[in-house]
Amino acid sequence: MPLHNGHIALIRFALTQCDELIVSMTYKPTDTIDGQLRFNWIKDCFINEPKINAQLSVDDFDIESLPLADRTRIWAEFIKKRFPPIEVLFSSEEYGISFAKELGATHFSFDPERKEFPVSATNIRENPFRYWQFIPEVVRPYFVKKICFYGAESTGKSTMAKHFAKKFETEFVPEVARELISSNDFMVDDIIRIGKSQTDRVKEKSKTANKLLFCDTDLITTQIYSKKYLGVVPDILLQLEKEIHYDLYFLFDIDVPWVADGLRDLNNEREEMTKLFEKKLNERKIFSISVTGSWEEREAIIERAIRPFFN
Repeated sequence: MPLHNGHIALIRFALTQCDELIVSMTYKPTDTIDGQLRFNWIKDCFINEPKINAQLSVDDFDIESLPLADRTRIWAEFIKKRFPPIEVLFSSEEYGISFAKELGATHFSFDPERKEFPVSATNIRENPFRYWQFIPEVVRPYFVKKICFYGAESTGKSTMAKHFAKKFETEFVPEVARELISSNDFMVDDIIRIGKSQTDRVKEKSKTANKLLFCDTDLITTQIYSKKYLGVVPDILLQLEKEIHYDLYFLFDIDVPWVADGLRDLNNEREEMTKLFEKKLNERKIFSISVTGSWEEREAIIERAIRPFFN
């Protein structure tokens, strides 16, 4: 938890030594990272390797309080019931020798001292950015920190999203609505299309983001404008909101000049809209950082809040 490049190297080493390689992954419902998601990472990484037989099982047999020798005996009993006879066991762990003995198999050790891949899954969970080079591309989106620039119109969200994406050499997600509509005369079908497209764009950009992903709006914002202009919030917008988790919210203040751009038409309601934006966060118990002052002051506020991700 998670799959990392050390695991992948172990599997590729094993693959060169045998005719069929069983990659057995077990999980518990209480695992820190969802078991099915982790199994999908394995399958995606080795999709073009027909010699690999990846198998997922519920770990309802291990007793972690027992001595390691007793545990490897339990593991071996599970393997014998679950799979055909095993001739060789590959591992990078000290338990490998005992485990292989219980299986009646030969043990092959790979990089046990972690010299080639000085990392562990615990290291990655505790500080993914420090060990980013050891995280496979298929796994990285899980650890990307999504940052939402949030608030009323014409407060600098788009400018800051582009600026910080460039500064941190990563991706940003624009306000997709601007690609789909040219005025505020839109229908329910339009706002649903906007919500789906915004959600899809975040997921898409998460796959190529470099540690951070800066997002110039969210589905709460889409709901606010749906209620404002249409008088309703389609249920699907509430469902789509749950599909994306943002790690940090910045609430942009209105203490900068309002600039018309064809879509903006709420200049006289900026204060009211800001209170509404803040209320919606409070209803969800979402913490936000206020972004105020000059452009330089705003940039400093944002950067101070982001830097701890890299510690």
